Amino acid sequence: MTALFVGHSYIDVTMVTDSMPTGDEKAVAKDYAVSFGGNAVTAAFVCSRLGVQTDLLTTMSDDWLGQMFWEMAHKYGVSIYPRKVARSSLSFVLPHAHKRAILRARDSTYLRPFMKLDVESYQALHLDGHQADAALYYARVFREKGLLTSLDGGAIRANTEEVLHHIDVAVVAEAFCAQLKLTALETLGYLASRGVKIAAVTEGERGLLWSDEDGLISRMPALRVPAEKVIDTSGAGDVFHGAYLASFLRNRTARWADHFDFARAASAFKVQHLGNEAGLPDLDDIAEMQRLYGENIVAV
Repeated sequence: MTALFVGHSYIDVTMVTDSMPTGDEKAVAKDYAVSFGGNAVTAAFVCSRLGVQTDLLTTMSDDWLGQMFWEMAHKYGVSIYPRKVARSSLSFVLPHAHKRAILRARDSTYLRPFMKLDVESYQALHLDGHQADAALYYARVFREKGLLTSLDGGAIRANTEEVLHHIDVAVVAEAFCAQLKLTALETLGYLASRGVKIAAVTEGERGLLWSDEDGLISRMPALRVPAEKVIDTSGAGDVFHGAYLASFLRNRTARWADHFDFARAASAFKVQHLGNEAGLPDLDDIAEMQRLYGENIVAV
């Protein structure tokens, strides 16, 4: 079981605070976490944690933050294929009241072409839309080989329309729908018209609206984690992506309802932990979330 992830890397600094200082003010955060970040990056770490051999083609710098990222990847067995940039990217994440504000500093000026890897050893590809040239290249190659292609549609990017024609599974955010000026239901139709086989829209605490292998549209509610246990919702969507890829690779004969059920339990674990690293679930964690908070799928 080997999967390739393509995306943009960050170092996430997550801080818990009631307010942000302005002007000459100072404040002390209640808690903090420093970890890897980025949509496809976090998904890759999740997939590796769940027992899948994971390769990651991502932005890397030679600065000390880049070295920190290398060490994190080594710790979790994620193999890095770097695309050089001058500076590492940073995200400052501020969880508050079950939401999260994010301030990013990103270097997306690539100093090298992306690596063209032999895809014969892979069984699946996951993209977050960053590195548009690499995303399109690998989506095409994987689709031509009959290998699963997955897209995290957090937003519409430069060549999203073209990439979608090579995607099997597209799980998009409400912001994606808003950019298209479509409802979630209309977005499912839009994705299907581009050839997407499994289409879904994530709607936060309301769960997932999605279309299955037979075209049946259903709503899968999010697991009802008690409000007092929700600490940090940032990264929950990325964990969802990594978990459904792992579920697919571990059991390809299962239906996507099972893969998404597994993934929502992984997200339920993540929101109870501060930062991406602490929120990486293992198989036992996911089983415990399903036991504690499992609900039935509701057709609409």
